[in-house]
Amino acid sequence: MKRHDIAIIGAGPVGMTLALALKDAGLDIVLVDARPRGAARKDPRILALSHGTRLTLERLGIWTRLPVTPIETIHVSHQGGLGRTVLQASEYGQPALGYVAGAGDLAAALDDAIAAAGIPILDQATVTGLAAGADDVILGLADAPPLSARLAACAEGSIQGVDDSSLVERDYGQHAVISVVSPAEHHGNRAWERFTPQGPLAVLPCGNDCAIVHTADPAEADALMALDDTAYLARLQAHFGTRLRFAKVGPRARYPLLLRYRPDPVGQRTVWLGNAAQTLHPVAGQGYNLALRDVWTCAQILLRAGGDPGAAANLEAYARERRLDRQGTIRFTDGLVRLFSTAAAPLRHARGAGLFALDLLPPARHFVAKRMMFGARAWP
Repeated sequence: MKRHDIAIIGAGPVGMTLALALKDAGLDIVLVDARPRGAARKDPRILALSHGTRLTLERLGIWTRLPVTPIETIHVSHQGGLGRTVLQASEYGQPALGYVAGAGDLAAALDDAIAAAGIPILDQATVTGLAAGADDVILGLADAPPLSARLAACAEGSIQGVDDSSLVERDYGQHAVISVVSPAEHHGNRAWERFTPQGPLAVLPCGNDCAIVHTADPAEADALMALDDTAYLARLQAHFGTRLRFAKVGPRARYPLLLRYRPDPVGQRTVWLGNAAQTLHPVAGQGYNLALRDVWTCAQILLRAGGDPGAAANLEAYARERRLDRQGTIRFTDGLVRLFSTAAAPLRHARGAGLFALDLLPPARHFVAKRMMFGARAWP
């Protein structure tokens, strides 16, 4: 049986980032992925990257290899009522509040760095179970002999044969219809988050185009997917308003939206990161940014501790250090979805008043902006 110090399950952006963060730790690391090598390079999704994520990717030497579009302004509004707020990077002395990048581009930059660092990837290897003991954890593989590691870092999705009974799940009854549209005029590096009774609508600057996350209930999502491009573009424009005119729309895709998370992200010689630890609603674009903060903290704890990476003290320290940010971000995104996805008149007026007050009160606006950039530990 092959033995390693750390087996990272999932060679997507989260797993590869952890491997790179630990590449100089003197540990025997292997990435295990069910897909063929390089499959993550074809990921069509668009990611919103926070300023804090930029700082981490700079430390890893990835940022300069990544084509990004800066978000200099975020405009937040809600449909059917007055009140809006605007966040601007210039207020915080930063070049941007965040950035937009292709998930495939990020995966390509990370994969190139993994190859340069000589970190092995065991591809087309499906993990069928984890058996944790006192000194190691055994990874069962579908079409290969099992392997042993002192720590298993589960970085993507679910794993067959693993007890998921502790998972907390909430189905939002919403689907995201995603696409890329070409605007009639330049977007000005501005992002829009528009809350509607059907769910939030996000418009993100992406090169010269805009990435769209159009939330709707499942029946409406069926109807949106069935429209031809001209009809969908008209529906999208009516839903968004006239702050930016759309000229052309590309292919559409859809996926269901839910909250899914592990209250405790560690177990015996096991740590869960990324989508294996929490799947969030895309509102406010917090999913990958939270995952990267998890990864960086995990790596720093292991680097400081040395010795056995799967020791219980290391995992307890990780869970303790990440508790505030994880719980705060999960509650923040979940609260936004539930607060703004209703047409009830009293709540609609309260939301408008809240957005209006946020625009008038710099400390409150500062708190929201810092949270978007750095997470729940970023107190004013």
